[in-house]
Amino acid sequence: MKEVACSLTIAGTDPTGGAGIQADLKTFQELQSYGMSVITSVVAQNTTGVQDIHHIPLAMIEKQLDSVFSDMPVHAMKTGMIANIDMMKIIQKKVSGKDIPFIIDPVMVATSGDALISDDARDYLRDHLLPLCTVVTPNIPEAEFLTGMKIDTVEAMKKAAEKIVHEYGAGAALVKGGHLVGDAIDFLYDGNHMHEFIASRIDTVNTHGTGCTYSAAITAYVSHGLTLYEAVEKGKYFVTEAIKQSFDLGSGNGPTNHWAVRLV
Repeated sequence: MKEVACSLTIAGTDPTGGAGIQADLKTFQELQSYGMSVITSVVAQNTTGVQDIHHIPLAMIEKQLDSVFSDMPVHAMKTGMIANIDMMKIIQKKVSGKDIPFIIDPVMVATSGDALISDDARDYLRDHLLPLCTVVTPNIPEAEFLTGMKIDTVEAMKKAAEKIVHEYGAGAALVKGGHLVGDAIDFLYDGNHMHEFIASRIDTVNTHGTGCTYSAAITAYVSHGLTLYEAVEKGKYFVTEAIKQSFDLGSGNGPTNHWAVRLV
């Protein structure tokens, strides 16, 4: 049997299954990458918002990371919700020096608008974790925070991606245009080339967990040895189909359909 592709997610939970660790593991499974997880926070949330958050003790986060890295192969890893600086310091220590593709989904605000990260942690993520990553995948509000720019055009998106790479040291930046009007256009800048990925905008409110799902798909594809460009291209298709066939579940922003590509 050839080597099994393995992906690790380091993030918070979603008991309703649309975002966070649960969305990541569903995506890994659909894309045939063996999924592993380190939980940073247990989040009481649903399609309407976040009701409460319990942070896992720091020592336990570190022990989870040690359990994975001391025993299992990791071919790609991603982070999602990392709520505070102390958590980030542990992840920084454990990830530094490892030759593993590292995808950062800079989760700051839930689809519902609830904050998921402290203000000072946002600065720490930008200054200390971005230089370690293979690619960071901000949406427009997240990219505005990271760069301090106002982003309301595709040209501003491109400039933000360049700034994230050249000024903050990310290996690459994927700035996602879901918050603009018109087609859903994303820009991937790898330090040399600007790549454009376009999909028709889908008229739905059921977008809970799209950022988690997109970054998890990229992680899974990278774990199989695809280039970053190929992983983003395929990840864009995966999340677009998941939104097209999303579920009208709950009374807020419903979840995406992680098995949608099976139905195409």
